[in-house]
Amino acid sequence: MAEWVMKKLKDIADFNPRESLAKGTVAKKIGMDKLQPFCRDVLGYDLEQFSGGTKFRNGDTIMARITPCLENGKTAKVSILDDGEVGFGSTEYIVFRAKNGVDEDFIYYLVCSPLVRELAIKSMVGSSGRQRVQTDVVQNLEIMVPDYEKQRRISGLLKSLDDKIALNNAINNNLEQQAQAIFQSWFIDYEPFGGKMPEDWTLGILGDFVEIKRGGSPRPIQEYLAEDGFRWLKISDATGITSPYILDIKEHIKESGLKKTVFLNAGSLVLSNSATPGIPKILDVDSCIHDGWLYFPKSKLSNEYLYLYFKYIRKGLVALGNGSVFTNLKTDILKNYPTALPSEGVLADFESIIQPMFEQILTLTRENHSLNLLRDTLLPKLMSGELDVTDIDL
Repeated sequence: MAEWVMKKLKDIADFNPRESLAKGTVAKKIGMDKLQPFCRDVLGYDLEQFSGGTKFRNGDTIMARITPCLENGKTAKVSILDDGEVGFGSTEYIVFRAKNGVDEDFIYYLVCSPLVRELAIKSMVGSSGRQRVQTDVVQNLEIMVPDYEKQRRISGLLKSLDDKIALNNAINNNLEQQAQAIFQSWFIDYEPFGGKMPEDWTLGILGDFVEIKRGGSPRPIQEYLAEDGFRWLKISDATGITSPYILDIKEHIKESGLKKTVFLNAGSLVLSNSATPGIPKILDVDSCIHDGWLYFPKSKLSNEYLYLYFKYIRKGLVALGNGSVFTNLKTDILKNYPTALPSEGVLADFESIIQPMFEQILTLTRENHSLNLLRDTLLPKLMSGELDVTDIDL
């Protein structure tokens, strides 16, 4: 690190740079919901009239400045705009733009690193649940910075991992869209059957074909949470994940809480029924679930079929939910949902097409999990100069 120089963060990045976007102008908006936890790329955007908020261009880094979004890893690098286009987003973002002679990818990874992220979290002030980062504290953070060539080598190594993650996500998204299209063709539009449901299919309600149960929660839950132990699946573990599979669960519960909850083995399908209801996921880890989840111990339909089915009927399910603060899906809503059971032969043919697609999605999801761990391990070591990048040729 002999050639690294101590600088303040505001010396290498502009904060919330000024941009012109007239009120009422329709522009691309990146809402907080478009940012995935610890993911460089945003999910997408909405076209909305600009009435206020932070403004940015491609190449800028946006970081959530409010709890719990920052703690949950909501930081991204903008890449969905055209050349010269200005987008906007939440007032709860801090926008970072690399100054001349500074690599924009280096700024993104620096903001994601503990050097900035942990100190930003510590700087938060405000009432409980609405704490915000003090921007001036972040601006004045003193950080050792290498020359441009080393910046490029550091960010290039990390970028190669994120590029592979992005490619895998794109493949998975394409596979899931294909699976959903086949599902709709077969079981909604009945295209292979002349546009009509075959007579040997059974009409009924979902509860006729699937056993539906609710998870359980020890009260008060705080007494049972632990640093390690049995994994404890939260709704937030599913809301920011595009894959059908859940591999990573950070919170744990003590063994003493098991009697009042439900333990599921990897391979189980779950469906959220509160807070953000109607999200289906397949567990790739053993986990305990609370009463915000439904699970399906017995079923005449496969996990893959049910996953695609729940994705298709989600809007209808949510419309039937109730609750003054959060929409809740009572078990009876799901049990009584009109459903047709296809013949065994049709289901077997469907599974022979769909299961290899889901197996590929799972393989790439597991690979991304490993790539994420590798990137997150390298990130602080590279940003602190602990790892030498002199011989890396990118």
